[in-house]
Amino acid sequence: MTITGKHIFNEAKDYVFITLGLLLYTVGWTFFLLPYEIVTGGVTGVSAIIFYATNSNGHGIPIMYSYFIINAILLVLALKILGWKFLVKTIYAIAMLSLMLGVAQDVVTDENGKMIQLLGDQDFMSLIIGCCLTGTALAVVFLNNGSTGGTDIVAAIVNKYRNMSLGTVLIFVDLLIIGSSFPAFIFARGFTVTDALYKIVFGLCTMVVENFMLDYVMNSRRESVQFFIFSKKYQEIANAIGTEMNHGVTILDGHGWYTGQEMKVLCILARKRESVSIFRLIKMIDPNAFVSQSSVIGVYGEGFDEMKVKVKKQQKELQQKE
Repeated sequence: MTITGKHIFNEAKDYVFITLGLLLYTVGWTFFLLPYEIVTGGVTGVSAIIFYATNSNGHGIPIMYSYFIINAILLVLALKILGWKFLVKTIYAIAMLSLMLGVAQDVVTDENGKMIQLLGDQDFMSLIIGCCLTGTALAVVFLNNGSTGGTDIVAAIVNKYRNMSLGTVLIFVDLLIIGSSFPAFIFARGFTVTDALYKIVFGLCTMVVENFMLDYVMNSRRESVQFFIFSKKYQEIANAIGTEMNHGVTILDGHGWYTGQEMKVLCILARKRESVSIFRLIKMIDPNAFVSQSSVIGVYGEGFDEMKVKVKKQQKELQQKE
């Protein structure tokens, strides 16, 4: 494969946005969730449980170490399934996030080993802010072909073969991790059953908010729309969209019921973020054009999403025979 300047630019852009996403995740997790002993899912949740369980004397196992070790094990297991391109970015993300978590944890820890709570006793408000940041950060990382490792690797594997949202995949794993924090709080920290259940409920809230933000941000970026354009200047509009936006256009034959006239109808499938540019081109060429825009559930094929369904072996054999 020939490496072009565009390819290098796209790769560099991915790493820049992955780094920004990791930084956002670090801020949300370390500044708003960790000081309040809020349990979350993922490998960070497992690392947090280890930290909470060993932090009775103010010197628990730092998150960066357990996070890095667990992810290293998962990467070895995933080596045969995920491509090297994905793994390289995942290894980069794991290393960077481990470093960022270590630095940030030192920042929010005072000289007595106690973590500083930025919002005082407003633990639920801290939960909302922290999960909004971490959920958005995960979406940014995934949208730029990266992963923060851990259960994200599991989600990426499932998403590679099945058309399931990442948030849905993560929910099942997160439930198991959050539930495992109950004995840690009871036996290691000496919490009452009521206090431990209180932490579990908070953990479930983090799961809902974080995964909602993850799916919301990713789906908003992937949302597609369909245009039907009725105009006498259809050829000019089609040329403008095809050349200036490098976008495909389909021309359909139409027949007016009332007028009885034959006319051409332009059909365009595009990303929602391209809508303004399309409307601008139409208005410049024909301000009187009749345009219909509608949202579509999904668009699959070249330039859009991949059809992530598995064809059964029997169906493949039958198709080859035909």
